[in-house]
Amino acid sequence: MLNGSKLKILITNNTLADHAGTELYVRDLAVELLKRGHTPIAYSTLHGAVAEELRAATVPVIADLDSLAAPPDLIHGHHHLETMTALLRFPRVPAIYFCHGWLPWEELPPKFPRIMRYVAVDETCHDRLVHEHAIPEGRVRLILNFVDLKRFKPRDPLPAKPKRTLVFSNNATENSNLPAIRQACTRAKVELDVVGSGAANPTSRPEDVLPKYDLVFAKGRAALEALSVGTAVVLCDTAGVGPMVTTANMRKLRSLNFGIRALQNPLDPAVLVQQIARYNASDAMQVSSWIRQTAAMDDTMDHLIELYEDVLEEHRKNPAADYAAEVLAASAYLRHWVPNLTLQRQARARHETLRIEYERLRAECQSWHGEGLRQEGEYLREQCQNLQRDRDALKCQFDAFQRKYTDVEAERDSLRSELDRIYGSLTLQLRNRLVALPGVGQVLRSCVKFIAGRG
Repeated sequence: MLNGSKLKILITNNTLADHAGTELYVRDLAVELLKRGHTPIAYSTLHGAVAEELRAATVPVIADLDSLAAPPDLIHGHHHLETMTALLRFPRVPAIYFCHGWLPWEELPPKFPRIMRYVAVDETCHDRLVHEHAIPEGRVRLILNFVDLKRFKPRDPLPAKPKRTLVFSNNATENSNLPAIRQACTRAKVELDVVGSGAANPTSRPEDVLPKYDLVFAKGRAALEALSVGTAVVLCDTAGVGPMVTTANMRKLRSLNFGIRALQNPLDPAVLVQQIARYNASDAMQVSSWIRQTAAMDDTMDHLIELYEDVLEEHRKNPAADYAAEVLAASAYLRHWVPNLTLQRQARARHETLRIEYERLRAECQSWHGEGLRQEGEYLREQCQNLQRDRDALKCQFDAFQRKYTDVEAERDSLRSELDRIYGSLTLQLRNRLVALPGVGQVLRSCVKFIAGRG
């Protein structure tokens, strides 16, 4: 540490609200700097859960740079607008600028004389700085992301086959990568859960969640945290699908921050099934052991503080500010961004107009749909009541017919008995009269004897 001094470091970020990438980086960085005796100050105009966590850790959080009674020793910049605001507010303070992403417009590097180093968190960001924005390669440092091993502790050994899987991403929604992952997990016969703000299931303590799962779909910081715990990881996000992280590819994927450059395959369930099939409990534990050896926050903080000291020493040797160059750089920055901000403001206004129209149409549709369902329900209810009445009437008729049928059957049986009785009596009377006739009775008796004899 330079002359044993403690540093006052202003850390900028466009938001300190949700638990997301750079917000969590700022939180972990600031808390660790505080533990090491430095004075971190977090600056953002949008505060929320992360700002509250920083304050709970006694890290100062400000939304107005005029809140600082004295300038910081160094500006640790994330996001160009907040970084430039701090540089112009504190004209003699040097800065370093971090690039955390390939796509976000907020990560574009501002060019300013007092930004003395640019830091890329992976090779992809390094290429963005050097090959898209002409930042001299000698001023760019590669400092890979870290994981807090005190929070993310090793889990129990993995099972031979994965049973529970997790999508760990704020970007995962039913309109992005979730359907493909869900289909793949169904084919692979494994359970699937989702954690992230996109699925309305965020968490502020992933260290408690990750050990419960055997396989995790994630990218970037989320993948790094899952690997440090000891789960198997398939790289996946809205941009596409990457490989299962293994001992064969872990070094290359680590240099890419397990990020967008590694997500080269389409969001296809078949591709995901192939990667799930590569699950190997023993190999995953070896990957986790290597991550814990190479991605510890303590080691990264040592490198970062060394960079702070190098920048301060270089600035101390050449303290004279070239105000003309700074004014030109500020002017160039404003010339570039004022039209862009105007377009963005117009786009936001258009977006708001479309959102209001969408909400109106949705409400109208729901109202119509609800009224239609209500009317249809009333019609069906009325039809059901009519059918119930018809059924009851038919049942009454059936019961009446059944009673009449029973009465008719009883009357039939009674008539049959009476008929048998009458027929039997008449037959007996006729026989007796025939037998009593002269000559007839004798003939009949002879016939009976003859028939009986032949039998």
